[in-house]
Amino acid sequence: MPTLARSLDEALATIGDGTSVLIPREGAGVAMAATCALIRRGVTRLTLIATPTASLQADLLIGAGCVEAVEAAAVSLGEFGPAPRFTAAITARAIAMRDSTCPAIHAALQASEKGVPFMPLRGLIGSDVLAHRPDWRVIDNPFGNHDPIVLLPALKPDIALFHAPLADRDGNLWIGQQRDLALMAHAAAKTVVTVEKLHETNLFEDPLLAAGALGGFYLEAVAVAPRGAWPLPLPDHYPADEAHLAEYARLAATPEGFARYLDQYVHERRAA
Repeated sequence: MPTLARSLDEALATIGDGTSVLIPREGAGVAMAATCALIRRGVTRLTLIATPTASLQADLLIGAGCVEAVEAAAVSLGEFGPAPRFTAAITARAIAMRDSTCPAIHAALQASEKGVPFMPLRGLIGSDVLAHRPDWRVIDNPFGNHDPIVLLPALKPDIALFHAPLADRDGNLWIGQQRDLALMAHAAAKTVVTVEKLHETNLFEDPLLAAGALGGFYLEAVAVAPRGAWPLPLPDHYPADEAHLAEYARLAATPEGFARYLDQYVHERRAA
């Protein structure tokens, strides 16, 4: 049974310097309140693994100096443009980047989920990405002749970190239609989540919620953080704060503007 933490800091205690952290795509339940708490704590040398893309969360952590490596299919602010602190870090070679693809990341996580050392994938053959990933191996299909296939080593991050609508007091979690979150929890060594609120009865005993529930035995810690995905969206609960994201893109375009953003929205919000 996971710990029902009294605070964000208590829930995040297992995420220390040098941890590999698995994060979801924008719109699947990004733990933004937890992200700000990690920045305030000054965690460093994180490896971020995106499932399979990242946005504001990764850009904030990179800009704040928390990250040493990223594995992702893309890091972008979407309609608000490139991720400015990620772009600056890549240009300065301040972080390591392991380019991947959406199917490759999912396949490597599925290998970990299934407890096998690798997963085969077809579509990488001939790609520029394959040429830059020496950890991916091309072999001949043992069941065919002259039929190359790529083997991807299992990805097993230290921690999966995400935000969800509900947890019950037994530690079970409701993720609804966001099934990537289940893959993340299955693949990672430990899972830490924030939720909008606690549900008073067991989720698996509610016929309307049971199908979208994830068993508490996959979770390490749960913390309540209302609007914990803001300014990103939480599906079926609140939309993205587009005005805020536009302000972030404008401020984060320069180191000075990014520092002002951290002062106003990461450090000051805690004091408020």
